[in-house]
Amino acid sequence: MGIVDVVSEFCSLPRTRRHLKKRKQFQTVEMKVRIDCEGCERKVKKAVEGMKGVSSVEVAAKQNKVTVTGYVDAAKVMRRVAYKTGKRVEPWPYVPYEMVQHPYAPGAYDKKAPAGYVRNVVSDPTAAPLARASSTEVRYTAAFSDENPNACSVM
Repeated sequence: MGIVDVVSEFCSLPRTRRHLKKRKQFQTVEMKVRIDCEGCERKVKKAVEGMKGVSSVEVAAKQNKVTVTGYVDAAKVMRRVAYKTGKRVEPWPYVPYEMVQHPYAPGAYDKKAPAGYVRNVVSDPTAAPLARASSTEVRYTAAFSDENPNACSVM
């Protein structure tokens, strides 16, 4: 290791605790916020656009969905929206219904979900045990399936 390497390593080390902060990752934060009118939409957008690290803000008023992308912390964004707007904010709880094996099972199906979406039971296995088929259910349904050439002839 030469003298240049030692000096450059010494110069690159942070001198205070402030420089030791871990840099935030680029991420997308999806939230469910009730948006009634254009005023609510502007209020939510204005609350988030002022934050440091925010790259873009998309508000889908019909779906009550706010999408924020940038170098931000999800919890801080949600707290900021709740504080500035006075509205209840929660993480986006829905996924496209193609992602769930049984989208109309109790626990997965939600009348309040936007069109084409159901509750996210994929990531939380305790949310809706009926939304996922057990291995025995899969075997029984495959045995009586039209695609199975060895299926029961009674059907």
